[in-house]
Amino acid sequence: MTLPGPGSTLRGMSRTPDAQQSPVADFEASLDQLEQLVEKMEHGEMSLEESLAAYERGVGLYRRCQVALEQAELRVRLLSDPEQPDNAEPFGAPAADG
Repeated sequence: MTLPGPGSTLRGMSRTPDAQQSPVADFEASLDQLEQLVEKMEHGEMSLEESLAAYERGVGLYRRCQVALEQAELRVRLLSDPEQPDNAEPFGAPAADG
């Protein structure tokens, strides 16, 4: 197996994330790809077929980002209250009164 040398990039290459990649790294990579895809679509120079394929790819990237965020939230809940992670307040929830 050959690794890319300094200055080379894997950007734009379609690859399956390996099992050792952290959810945070996967989120950042997916978000970066999604932003690039949106920028390309906004230029309006794609055919209908290319646009549909790009939209489909974008939906997949969006879902990967959602999964990564859910995993991050679960990790925070486990760190906040390891005994009862289900009782931890969800992000953005108003604080309970008294």
